[in-house]
Amino acid sequence: MRPILMKGHERPLTFLKYNRDGDLLFSCAKDHTPNVWFADNGERLGTYKGHNGAVWCCDVSRDSSCLITGSADQTAKLWNVQTGAQLYSFNFDSPARAVDFAVGDKLAVITTDPFMELPSAIHVKRIAKDPSEQTGESILILKGPQGRINRAVWGPLNKTIISAGEDAVIRIWDSETGKLLKESDKESGHKKTITSLSKSADGSHFLTGSSDKSAKLWDIRSLMLIKTYVTERPVNAVAMSPLLDHVVLGGGQEASHVTMTDHRAGKFEAKFFDKILQEEIGGVKGHFGPINALAFNPDGKSFSSGGEDGYVRLHHFDPEYFTIKI
Repeated sequence: MRPILMKGHERPLTFLKYNRDGDLLFSCAKDHTPNVWFADNGERLGTYKGHNGAVWCCDVSRDSSCLITGSADQTAKLWNVQTGAQLYSFNFDSPARAVDFAVGDKLAVITTDPFMELPSAIHVKRIAKDPSEQTGESILILKGPQGRINRAVWGPLNKTIISAGEDAVIRIWDSETGKLLKESDKESGHKKTITSLSKSADGSHFLTGSSDKSAKLWDIRSLMLIKTYVTERPVNAVAMSPLLDHVVLGGGQEASHVTMTDHRAGKFEAKFFDKILQEEIGGVKGHFGPINALAFNPDGKSFSSGGEDGYVRLHHFDPEYFTIKI
């Protein structure tokens, strides 16, 4: 399995997202400019220029026409995927962190960081079909979580919003009323910051990764803990195979501790676990810094990882991968 090395960012990667067809891969980094790549050969198609700070997160509409990005420059922007033109900019009073389109692409959820005196918040925006009619007002603003909200995604039928972040609590909110419906259990939940959250292909369960060196699998409706995967280092990124019962965890130390490690070549690996048995199956080494982003192609035949080293590594699985037995 030879990885394709994709060099287009000058700073650490923060997020990776495939479109629904699996032919495009979008990458966000701390260098202000999201990129889009061909997902089969890793060729760069283009960039989205306009942000003025690190870009933390992105999502792409179902028909691959519209891209939304959240950035430290206190905006979330909508882009025309094909032309790279900026369609609209949502302005906030603090950095925008997580972004996620609802099913149907008529709504988007955007989280904003705590900043000066402002607490963190979850904003729901209506997304107009015609960009010229787009407005910036929030339909709903949710407050309550302490610290940054690193991820917010839509639950089944857009009826709920699932949020997770620095206070290590997963919350499920009613997306109509803004009521808090459920919180993850303190005992079974994460002990430290939740860094990442990824939904299963069918939307029935989701995976969270945390600085407490574990990842956990949850039922999206009942918020019941299903599985826990334990590793030796903080988990910065998680992904689930849409094809096989595999979960992938990526991590390393927090960025602030990176200088203290030895410079052995590419020892930061993406670890594969059996989703059911919770056992490690294998790893893919290669990054020269912690892995900050992971994504599976919707066909399950390839995955990509983005590192603190500024590289995106695209891996097409060998035939043997599909017949791994434990």
